[in-house]
Amino acid sequence: MNVGKKLAAVALLASSLMIAGCGEGQIGAVDVEKVMAEAPRVKTLTTEAQGKVTEAQQKFEQDTANKELTDEEAMKIQSDFQRKLEGINQAYAAQIKSRMDVVIDEISREKNIDVVINNSEQQKLIFHGAIDITQDVINKMQ
Repeated sequence: MNVGKKLAAVALLASSLMIAGCGEGQIGAVDVEKVMAEAPRVKTLTTEAQGKVTEAQQKFEQDTANKELTDEEAMKIQSDFQRKLEGINQAYAAQIKSRMDVVIDEISREKNIDVVINNSEQQKLIFHGAIDITQDVINKMQ
């Protein structure tokens, strides 16, 4: 979705909140990139994932070292290795996303926030009046 469409969607959402709640709707913003870089739980999970990747790489190297493999065997080992890496990445990404979703939901309930938008550098939106909950998310992701 391009920036223009994102801005239009946020503006539409904000105006519908104001109409429905007479301007009482609260909008929160979180810099997901900053959370990913600074949250202790994300760092822990990332380190665990890197350990699993290293193990998989070592196994791959053992499976292929000093062996006369046919092209078919080499392709199968390579394919298995790629699937293993994808599985590791998906599993840890899902854990991080799940934990972040729970934390954002808790914080938004505590602060009576109706909508939370991703306001990272890659998807920067300028939205006056939004409550920045980035540091709260980082602090809660222990």
